[in-house]
Amino acid sequence: QVQLVESGGGLVQAGGSLSLSCAASGRAFTTYAMAWFRQAPGNEREFVAAINWSPPNTRYADSVKGRFTISRANAKDTVYLQMTSLKPEDTAVYYCALGLLPGTSSAGYSYWGQGTQVTVSS
Repeated sequence: QVQLVESGGGLVQAGGSLSLSCAASGRAFTTYAMAWFRQAPGNEREFVAAINWSPPNTRYADSVKGRFTISRANAKDTVYLQMTSLKPEDTAVYYCALGLLPGTSSAGYSYWGQGTQVTVSS
């Protein structure tokens, strides 16, 4: 049973930074991709960033490119999201996801964390 546990959310002022982490346990695949999605109230879940197993190729949503950085520590089965220059529109519940390939569609991920709230005040 794969479990993903996120941590690191919270409240920050606009322009500030936050770091999220997600630890996976009960690995279902030998190699896998991990990603972050987010969902604001009234909105659909949207892709934020993804990273491959090896090489650690990354991809980002245009809205976060240059501000967010995704990374992973394979030995720890953990993925990170470093968020800088945060904006009020970044406010959402952030979800960690695990799948075979680093795609941008939520349909490509089989396992999800419970989510962590990120709130950016103006």
